[in-house]
Amino acid sequence: MYSCGPTVWDFAHIGNFRSFLFADVLKRYLRYLEFEVFHVMNLTDVDDRIAGRVRQEGISLHEYTEPYIDAFFADLDSLNVDRADVYARATDHIDEMIDLIGRLEKKGLAYRRDGSVYYSIGQFPAYGDFARLDLSGMRTGVRVDTDRYDKDDVRDFVLWKAWTEEDGEVAWDSPFGRGRPGWHVECSAMSTKYLGDVFDIHTGGIDLVFPHHQNEIAQSEGATGHPIVRQWMHNEFMNIDGQSMSKSLGNNIRLQDIGRDPALIRAFRYMVVTSHYRTILNFTQEALAASRSALERLTRLRERLGELSAGVGGESGREGEADHLLQAKTDPELAAEVATAREGFCSAMNDDLNSPRAMASVFGLVNGAEKAMAKGHLASQSAREVEAFLDEVGRVLGIFYPLDSGAEDERPPELPDELADL
Repeated sequence: MYSCGPTVWDFAHIGNFRSFLFADVLKRYLRYLEFEVFHVMNLTDVDDRIAGRVRQEGISLHEYTEPYIDAFFADLDSLNVDRADVYARATDHIDEMIDLIGRLEKKGLAYRRDGSVYYSIGQFPAYGDFARLDLSGMRTGVRVDTDRYDKDDVRDFVLWKAWTEEDGEVAWDSPFGRGRPGWHVECSAMSTKYLGDVFDIHTGGIDLVFPHHQNEIAQSEGATGHPIVRQWMHNEFMNIDGQSMSKSLGNNIRLQDIGRDPALIRAFRYMVVTSHYRTILNFTQEALAASRSALERLTRLRERLGELSAGVGGESGREGEADHLLQAKTDPELAAEVATAREGFCSAMNDDLNSPRAMASVFGLVNGAEKAMAKGHLASQSAREVEAFLDEVGRVLGIFYPLDSGAEDERPPELPDELADL
């Protein structure tokens, strides 16, 4: 499984983390189903923006990107994201990129121009199929990429960018001349290095379908002669209070801008993972508060179930409650509800990770368990079964994890003023 990771020219924003959380839940659920998952994510630590910032600040490439990489991993940890098996940095794989470009050149799919190398999409008949493009409408003079180099066809994209004085030290020697790789070739080279010429799943944001993933397909399939990805999966955008995220609007915010309370960060995770990954997610203060409330309800129930289960072994739960509620060994009706909830949860997750429908099954059981506890009718075995199922849900969605109590802020959940005013 390969996931497009961040470009570390700046701090990752919450829209980026929607993509990373989607990949995390997909991986967790596959492992819940007992699949073996080997996960690779790239870190793009060289591109036009990074080269420009390095020049402006007069520091090395490593000095510039390392703080953003460290912050990215800290944010992953605060969101309880299971780490990928490999985080592949682009700058550690320049040789693989050079080799791939050479293979494409030998096959007549790439050509050199003024020290740069371009992919000739006219030599790849299937170009545009993946992104459902009408190439006939792409006329000469219409820009479809962000590179500024001369090329045979406006539709061609850069594989290797020739060095210029503005690049400074951000360059490598190659058979094509001194320069640096284009963005698209990075993922083709790194995915095939770690996962082979055919792998199962490739994830990323919907904005990457074109040009990035379309170009990645052209490169990888052009080099190998066959499709390399069995299943592409793309998550939708995240809006802020109904508006697209944009630096010009001032709503392109970091994870830590949500608030100082770790419970808010956990609520953000809950909000993302319980929304369908292929629908636009609207991030609002109200939605975050509702997610926090729902998660607190689940957490309280798990805690009470744990106390009741502990009472079976001789430990006391809430005073007098454990003895009263654990008189019976089992509750056939509630046990059946657990089985129904598990079946509904898995059925929904099997249907394109339909987490909203999955959570409807979970809360159906939660309602039943809470009613049974209120009436004093929850049997010991049923309590353990409900608790075990909630733990399964927690492992799949990653929503139950300890918070850093030293960093908690007891204030009501609030967003930064500039975001709340939107």
